[in-house]
Amino acid sequence: MSAKRAERLVNLVIALLGTRQYVTAARIRAIVPGYEPDDGSARADEAFKRMFERDKAELREMGVPLETGRTSVFDTEDGYRIARADYELPEITLTGEEAAAVGLALRLWESAQLAGAAHSALVKLRAAGVDVDADRALPVQPRLDSDEPAFEPCYAAARDRRVLQFDYRRPDEDTPARRHVQPWGVVAWHGRWYLVGLDLDRQAPRAFRLSRVVGTPKATGPEGAFEPPADVELSALVARQAGGEEHLVVVRARPGGAVGLRRWATPLGPAEDGDDRLQLRTTEPWRLADQLAAYGPDVVVESPQAVRAAVVERLTRLAAMGEGA
Repeated sequence: MSAKRAERLVNLVIALLGTRQYVTAARIRAIVPGYEPDDGSARADEAFKRMFERDKAELREMGVPLETGRTSVFDTEDGYRIARADYELPEITLTGEEAAAVGLALRLWESAQLAGAAHSALVKLRAAGVDVDADRALPVQPRLDSDEPAFEPCYAAARDRRVLQFDYRRPDEDTPARRHVQPWGVVAWHGRWYLVGLDLDRQAPRAFRLSRVVGTPKATGPEGAFEPPADVELSALVARQAGGEEHLVVVRARPGGAVGLRRWATPLGPAEDGDDRLQLRTTEPWRLADQLAAYGPDVVVESPQAVRAAVVERLTRLAAMGEGA
């Protein structure tokens, strides 16, 4: 299945899950991106009918309970909807060990292909009625280094609750300093691995970037020597320590488009031209510009001007590469 068709099917599922009424084929054609637009020609009508029939058959083959019917006796044609009660997943409960395994698996996804699969899976979960909290969702980063020498000893020490000692070189220091830490966990944040724990020398929580650890960390003392705080948020602690200035970016998105972007954006209401205005928060505006450029004409940056210019520059460069191919 092509990426274009897969995106159209996901959009179709989301549209039909979002209403209790039956939606006619003509309305679906107008609100779901990817279908042949209605230009009044018989050719366009026939193309839409073929695409829609294939999509209905595909959804039913995948087990999607697509219903056909009419909302009232006054309707003149059939419509379609997905019964949420028949499509929602049952409540998912995990033991502590299972949740830890899922969290670790998400953080170990390191290739661009797996990151794309993770994103697709989250979109499908939300379409199926699973409440995915964007504020607490684990960020899946495609550029994680799997060959960090310090990863295995740091992870093992956190798992076994053993005190860890290692030499650590900060960017503003020429000579590494010895650190003694109660490791609470190893976490990925914006493409880097961090050890989070209680710095025993400073008696304060700290995050240490594994690429700055010199040599091999050494675990000392018995297992189970400490317990991490019950309410600690490792990613939040890393974000506070390592994060830069937060930027607010406002974009316009075509209705029904940019599904992945909407997952973590704050809706601002409709624009004058009918597009949806969204607000995005980021500490890495240039990386966000790369993501926005990937949506092409479906997304337009309103502000700030620097991010808008960065997206335009990327799109111009890609267009030039296409012409030269």
